[in-house]
Amino acid sequence: MTFLSAVPGGNPREIVRHFTPNWFAANMGTGILALMLALFPYGHWGQLDLARALWCINSFFFVLFGLLFIGRAVFYAESFRRLFDHPVQSLFLGAIPMGFATIINGFFIIWPLSATTLAVAHAFWWIDVLLSALSVLLVPFFMFTSQGHSMERMTAAWLLPIVPPEVAAASGGLLAPHLAPAAAENVIYTSYILWSVSVLLALGVLAILLLRLTLHKLPHQDMAVSSWLPLGPLGTGAMAMITLGNADFATFHGELAEMAHFAQMAGLLVALILWGFGLWWMLMAVAFTLRYLREGLPFNMGWWGFTFPLGVFDSATYLLADKTGYWLFEPLGAFFTVLLAFFWIVVTRKSFVGMWTGRLFRAPCLSEETGLPQSCERPAVQQGGDIMSTLRQ
Repeated sequence: MTFLSAVPGGNPREIVRHFTPNWFAANMGTGILALMLALFPYGHWGQLDLARALWCINSFFFVLFGLLFIGRAVFYAESFRRLFDHPVQSLFLGAIPMGFATIINGFFIIWPLSATTLAVAHAFWWIDVLLSALSVLLVPFFMFTSQGHSMERMTAAWLLPIVPPEVAAASGGLLAPHLAPAAAENVIYTSYILWSVSVLLALGVLAILLLRLTLHKLPHQDMAVSSWLPLGPLGTGAMAMITLGNADFATFHGELAEMAHFAQMAGLLVALILWGFGLWWMLMAVAFTLRYLREGLPFNMGWWGFTFPLGVFDSATYLLADKTGYWLFEPLGAFFTVLLAFFWIVVTRKSFVGMWTGRLFRAPCLSEETGLPQSCERPAVQQGGDIMSTLRQ
């Protein structure tokens, strides 16, 4: 099968009409791998050069995906509107600001910082804040008002639209120490607000998820990789507490100096608590994945969930190694980086195969499977099996 014949309708323009935001999950996974390679503590085998190459490739694809997404909104407005009513695809709108955040963080972790790149990173960060706010407000609004959901079909994918604010908060902690005091204060206070909104919502979702797993057991195989997603809010929540604590200590002086010292210590304590909770979820995710592998694990774009959650948990591990000096964190972080690279290679290969065959260029809400229309407009009337069949896209 050729690429063109596999495109819906045989028309390359259909790629735009069928473009879905889950492609930005590839930006999340590639971007976080680049950052973790730059932080890898052992050996000098050119990992920084590799990290920079991945960052450049990731930036190119983020721009490309962004143009495709905007093209769908402009030229296929009705198709674009359906996206917000889809109970699964709409959740991936949160991947846009999270993928963008990995590019912003690269300015501080991968590249030498200059006045120009700092100004660019500062402007990009505020854009990311806006995108994160839209994600955490708009998607839950449609979940509450027009989408069809149930406890039995609930998965950790509910976390995707609410995690971006805390990802932006962690980036704010990297940005603030390099800014003038007034600008740094704006970034720090905004970041704490973003963190509080995101982390508290995520903990609420995790509580519901524990109940759902107890009552209804594991989700369908098409959502198997969602078991790794809880690592995301717990890892980025821990990251933000450490980076913001460091930013407080570097920025606040005078009357706020005592609060900054407290925030640094309290941030480390909260980070340890979130990291420990994340470790439990990671061990459960490994056990779930091994069980799914025995039953069959079909590929879909959700497989990118193997990468970003593990990557941000890895980042939190490196930060804890730096702050505590505890012997376990650094080698454990290195192991997580190797595991992340393995997952990325597997998922990237499968994604390119899906791109070449065209299977991944079919939006679930616009395609037809098993002779039934997969409409995004009235998801509540779809049966559970029909919902899951759309996830294979």
